Amino acid sequence: MIGRIAGRIDYRGADHVLIDVRGVGYLVYCSERTLAALPDAGGQVALYTDLLVREDILQLFGFTTLIEKEWHRLLMSVQGVGAKASLAILGALGPDAVGRAIALGDWHAVTAAKGIGAKTAQRVVNELKDKAPTVMAMGTSPIPVLDSGETGDEAVPILKPLVAVAGSSAQAEALSALTNLGYSPSEATGAVAQAAADAPDAQIKDIIRAALKLLAPKG
Repeated sequence: MIGRIAGRIDYRGADHVLIDVRGVGYLVYCSERTLAALPDAGGQVALYTDLLVREDILQLFGFTTLIEKEWHRLLMSVQGVGAKASLAILGALGPDAVGRAIALGDWHAVTAAKGIGAKTAQRVVNELKDKAPTVMAMGTSPIPVLDSGETGDEAVPILKPLVAVAGSSAQAEALSALTNLGYSPSEATGAVAQAAADAPDAQIKDIIRAALKLLAPKG
C-alpha cells in the first residue's frame, strides 16, 4: 500500500498531477479542491494517498489531510459512490463540510457535488452518520510541502505546512471535550457540527459553549 508520496510536480491535469519521486513518476488523482491547493508544476509537495486496486487498473488518489483520505475511503463504501463521485463530493464540500452535512443529516448539501442525486446523497448520510463522530474527532493536519532548498538524492525532506486548518482542529477538540462530559458521540457530533456551521471561525471555547446550549434540555 502506498500511503504517502513526496516529490516534485511535473505536470498538472484537469483531475490529476504527475509527481516525480526520485525519477519515478506517480499519477495521482485529486479533487478540484485539493488540486487548487497544490503548487504549480515544478513545486514540491507531499500527499497522503489511497491506492485503488482492480483487475484492470491501479489508481492513486491524493489528499491534503488524513481526514480527507478517511472520508474518501468511507464515501467509497457507500453503494453507488465510486472514486469519481467521492472526489466530486470532497471537491464540492471539503472534508469538514462533508462531516457537518452527514452529522446533521443534511443530504441536500451533498447534492451540491456534480453527478450526485438525491437518492445517493441520502444513502451517504444514512450509511455514514454513525461513523461521522470518529472521523470528525481525527481533526486535520495541514498539507505538507518539501523544503525547496533540499537537494541531492540523500537529502532528508523537511516538511513545512502550506496551509493551516485551525477550524476543523477546534471542532475535533470540542467534540472530544463534549464526549468527555458524558454526551454520546452522536449527540456531541450533531451539536458541534451545528455550532461550527453557525460560526465557522469560532474558537474551541466558543464552539463548546454554543454546542452546550444546543444540547441543553428544552422547555
